[in-house]
Amino acid sequence: MTPIPDTTQKQATAQGSVIYYRDGKSVLARQGIDRRKVELARVPKHVRDAVIAAENRSFYEDAGVSLKGTGRAVWSTLTGQQLQGGSTITQQLVRNYYSGLSQERSVTRKFKEILIAMKVDQSKSKDWVLEQYLNTIYFGRGANGVQSAARAYFGKDVEDLTVSEGAYLAAVIQQPSRFADPKGSDLAAARERWQSVINAMGQTGTLAAEQVAAQRFPELQVPKKPFELKGQAQYMLEQVTAELNRRGYTDEDINSGGLKIVTTFDRKLMQAAQRAVEETLPDSTPKKVRTGLAAVDPATGEVVAFYGGKPSQSKYYDSAFSAKVMAGSTFKPYTLAAALNNGFDLSTRVDGNSPLRVASASQAIPNDGDRSYGQINLVSATQNSVNTAFVDLGQKVGLDKVAATAEAAGIPAAQLEKQKEAASFPLGVSSVSAVQNASGFSTFANKGVHVEAHVVRSVTDAEGRKEVVKPVETKVVSEQAAADTIYAMEQVVKYGTGTAARLYDRPVAGKTGTTDDSRSVWFNGFTPQLAVAVDMFRDDNATVSIPGYGTQFGGQLPAQIWRAFMTEAMAGKPVEEFPEPSEFGWSSGYSEPDRDSDVPDQEYTPPPSQDDWDRPEPDFSPPPFSDGPPQTQAPENDGPDEQPEQTSPPETDVPDQPSVQESGVDGGRGGRDEQPGR
Repeated sequence: MTPIPDTTQKQATAQGSVIYYRDGKSVLARQGIDRRKVELARVPKHVRDAVIAAENRSFYEDAGVSLKGTGRAVWSTLTGQQLQGGSTITQQLVRNYYSGLSQERSVTRKFKEILIAMKVDQSKSKDWVLEQYLNTIYFGRGANGVQSAARAYFGKDVEDLTVSEGAYLAAVIQQPSRFADPKGSDLAAARERWQSVINAMGQTGTLAAEQVAAQRFPELQVPKKPFELKGQAQYMLEQVTAELNRRGYTDEDINSGGLKIVTTFDRKLMQAAQRAVEETLPDSTPKKVRTGLAAVDPATGEVVAFYGGKPSQSKYYDSAFSAKVMAGSTFKPYTLAAALNNGFDLSTRVDGNSPLRVASASQAIPNDGDRSYGQINLVSATQNSVNTAFVDLGQKVGLDKVAATAEAAGIPAAQLEKQKEAASFPLGVSSVSAVQNASGFSTFANKGVHVEAHVVRSVTDAEGRKEVVKPVETKVVSEQAAADTIYAMEQVVKYGTGTAARLYDRPVAGKTGTTDDSRSVWFNGFTPQLAVAVDMFRDDNATVSIPGYGTQFGGQLPAQIWRAFMTEAMAGKPVEEFPEPSEFGWSSGYSEPDRDSDVPDQEYTPPPSQDDWDRPEPDFSPPPFSDGPPQTQAPENDGPDEQPEQTSPPETDVPDQPSVQESGVDGGRGGRDEQPGR
């Protein structure tokens, strides 16, 4: 009538998971219960003997219960000289291990415990019982099980414990809270209890008399503070948890499954990303200005580093993964790649005149200052970020092909859907995150193949089964289309708007981006080994302006941050060259820039180049990005000491971005962009 329960208490067997940096050794975070199961063979005999001497000397001889022990416990409790508990080790295991037995003190519960303990003793070996007990019992300091206790009290694995240390852990079982970090009278009581265990080991014959006399009270490690997530670790844990959930691991698996999770994050590069942002940004930077950085390995899709902002300022979203802002002209390379993959080449000429009238747009689209570039090739169009040229190119290649290319390169279709019919689509009116944009550009560095961006390398379960993450690979464009796209983007860094991102020891390809009124500013670029995107924006959708530095453009602070990070990230790495472009890249089909000048050699003489189509404010106030932080009111005085507003988590359902028809373009006002060479 009282069967052995067929289920165990979750808390009794739960093992917390440990999350590591990409080296598999440096701990990033710990989740759930602190317990690491060990086989009985790993527990030294003197540790087992100490526990048996302290808790149940007749363990290997009794039937799972001890009437004498129960009576002795009552007497010793009354006299204040308790050494052994009233319950046997088997009874304690039954109470803490199996489901259906509460911790309440009642005759019924005690009777049920005794019956189940007797049945367990008849059906299980003593070693099995002892192994489960040592892995189940609570030792204080947040440690469940003898392995975690050995780490918590002595900073070593259980197999390395000395006799003295094992005896202390056995002593702790009786009063784990009191003996976890004893001081004063508690320390005196702990010493007395420890000595009683040592003496009991002598009485049971597991220690000789001289061994008993030789033992000295062990030195306890200072208790570690509860594991705290600091800096970017909070954002790292959020992204790891979210990805594990997407891959089928539940929160319960993560908190109690004893998983070993190796992430893609490089500890040194994470620190480099934080330094690059915080040391490059001036002290006068307003609190509402957000900066995101993301670094992706093109060959593997691994997000090796990022900077998501200060968690103290942005509790509900990070600036690298969560915040999505208009891509601006960093979207143009997707249009270029789509064209090169569909029969166009670098010598193809497009209309750079301003304004440009498109049948699908109710109003003409201008260049900066309404200046015209004439018919220009795709290299010049990219180098000078000519808006009308890319609008014309988008019409020629087909906006559906541009959208398909961007989506295949990792930009989610949902973020493209609302704008992909607009003539301005190639100019970056869709919103993306820094991680998505870095992942998209990594496609070009990886010979036209996009590898799914991810933050988890492998997961090993409590039984040692290892699952290595295999990201999805997608062929986006041909190798030659990727090589030609890279060539055009190299000119941006050599002679165009992105010269502040130059790395003088290795080739760089990239693209600046500055949206209307500098509401978001970007630099997105790569070497053959690493793709990195940097963006700056405000959480109230206002102009990114810094006292003493003025209104920002993609070729200014974003490019400087990018260069600061990449200088450190690429230090000591071999110099790799980009693939050669097609013959069109070297032909006389366009005028190659003067390599002795930072200013491009152009067929026309335009003013500072236009990086984004100028879109005046619509008659509603859209949020700054399609899936980012909440909108807040711009302060009257936005100085560096202003405290940020905290509202609610980012909204995912927001009004449509303005289309060409909605924008009411003022061709004479123009947008802002960085000057070549600045």
